[in-house]
Amino acid sequence: MINQDQFLLDSGFWGWMYKILTPIEWLMTQIMNIFHEFLSLFMPRIGVSWVLSIIFLVLVVHACIFPIYYKQMKSMRKMQAIQPKMMRIQNKYKGKTDQASKEAMSREMMKLYQDNDANPAGSCLPLLVQGPVFMCMFYTLSAIPFIARGKRAALGAFDVATAKEFAQSKVFGLVSVTDVFGTADITGKVIIGVFVVLMIACMVFMQWINMKKNMNPATMTGQAATMQKTMLWIFPLMYVFSGATMPFAVLVYWLTNNVCNLLRTFWQMYAFPTPGSPAADAKEIRDHKRENERRAKAGQMSLEEEELQKAKEDAERKVNEGYQRQQPQRKRKKK
Repeated sequence: MINQDQFLLDSGFWGWMYKILTPIEWLMTQIMNIFHEFLSLFMPRIGVSWVLSIIFLVLVVHACIFPIYYKQMKSMRKMQAIQPKMMRIQNKYKGKTDQASKEAMSREMMKLYQDNDANPAGSCLPLLVQGPVFMCMFYTLSAIPFIARGKRAALGAFDVATAKEFAQSKVFGLVSVTDVFGTADITGKVIIGVFVVLMIACMVFMQWINMKKNMNPATMTGQAATMQKTMLWIFPLMYVFSGATMPFAVLVYWLTNNVCNLLRTFWQMYAFPTPGSPAADAKEIRDHKRENERRAKAGQMSLEEEELQKAKEDAERKVNEGYQRQQPQRKRKKK
């Protein structure tokens, strides 16, 4: 995309891929334009209004994806809850390679999923939706500068005039939304560099807090731990190289997206922490405290008092009935 006369994403495999995604790209340009028209009522048409339109577009996309993400979290937690039962079924048929055993194992696993309303493919759904959506956001923001120069046909709400308005917009009056690191002046390079650093900081902090708070320490050993630590450094390095070649508008989108992902990670740790993780322990303490507060307002005994009462009742029953468990008696059949 460094070539200023040819939009490379319109050629080869990616050209074919983005052609299929044209309806999504068209919709995104319309949403961005609607936000821009609204913001233009309070601020100049050329300038920060376009930058805010990009930010609002990212927020709209995240809001649309959130219900799917919420469903994914519930599905993941259900799968984690039935993991011990899944392992028992797998161990039951371990080493059996005959067709009958494979079919029996498949039936038992399917029944387990149905009984617990769990879907093993549920965690893949957000990626199938989120991937194309954010690909289209990247494509749209990258294509607008080429539309403004007449090097590409209009895309949705962005004809040449609208694209020129967008291309003339500057952030802080210093760096154009169409500038890349190589074409920007010294001040623009500094601003682009700051945005890239902020993008990397969001990504590193999100991965670090997830490893520290939202992972079971028992699983953070061996290959799994190595993979997590590798990802902690690989993705930021990718930002360094890609950030130098992308238009500043794409960096605005990326930074906004990373901030949204970071906030979503905090929400996930709060509402759906990984079992056995420090976040799950904190949630258990938090839920315990809330339940006691709810019971206190309702005039009910606390969880501790209820547990103590059950212990006393068990002790009294053992004294009255003896410590030996009463054997069940067979019912006599009527003649």
